[in-house]
Amino acid sequence: MIDGKDNYAADRDIFQRLAAIYPSLPKAVERHRAFLQRAVTWVAGQGVSQFIDLGTGLPSPPMVHDIARGANPDARVAYVDFDPIVISHFRALVVKGKTGITVVDADVRDCAATLAGVAEGIDLNAPVCLIMGALLHFLDADAARTLISSYAAAVAPGSYVIADAGHGESDAADRFFSLYSAEVTPLYNHSWEEVRDFLSSLELVPPGLTEPQAWLPDWSDAPPPTPPGEATFIVGVGRVPGAG
Repeated sequence: MIDGKDNYAADRDIFQRLAAIYPSLPKAVERHRAFLQRAVTWVAGQGVSQFIDLGTGLPSPPMVHDIARGANPDARVAYVDFDPIVISHFRALVVKGKTGITVVDADVRDCAATLAGVAEGIDLNAPVCLIMGALLHFLDADAARTLISSYAAAVAPGSYVIADAGHGESDAADRFFSLYSAEVTPLYNHSWEEVRDFLSSLELVPPGLTEPQAWLPDWSDAPPPTPPGEATFIVGVGRVPGAG
């Protein structure tokens, strides 16, 4: 789903057409952004000081480094994308005058090349947080599963993965995914079971796999679930096992 990743005029146009099909989309996007902010803040609070934003898209505030540094001022961040416009925007608008931020031109599906690129600013021998926000629904099930398992196997134990996938269960959802796939790029409406399988190599942080508005560890009074038929995301945060 569109979530601030790209912001060209054509994207705004298709967003309006998609929102007409799926009026609940803007609310889902807002909840998703709030989830990412809570998840990054929570991971930083666990002592993780390195963040890798995979498939970051064009700069859209608040940026990961701003969120992470709110909890840990020494946090380092690597932004990864293969769109030359995205890369140029980051280097001109985000990195300039700042330290501890790396911009990597790489296809996130190539785990080895991506991690080789981020190693310029990230210590891969220490735990990192991999952010796969609004990414998995652009991959088919096999590719999404491989993406997460490859990165989980390559980073240090005690690392975290923040991941999600756009999801809907209605005729409007079917039309939404079909239109996006036909006019933009293939988009996959992964099921809860599929996303759970994608994250099976990780130790899920409570509350486990849930909707964006309900994700926060130890949240005793979570908001109600999304009404049936409305747009939502399936979200989760997992820990790479092996560290004490």
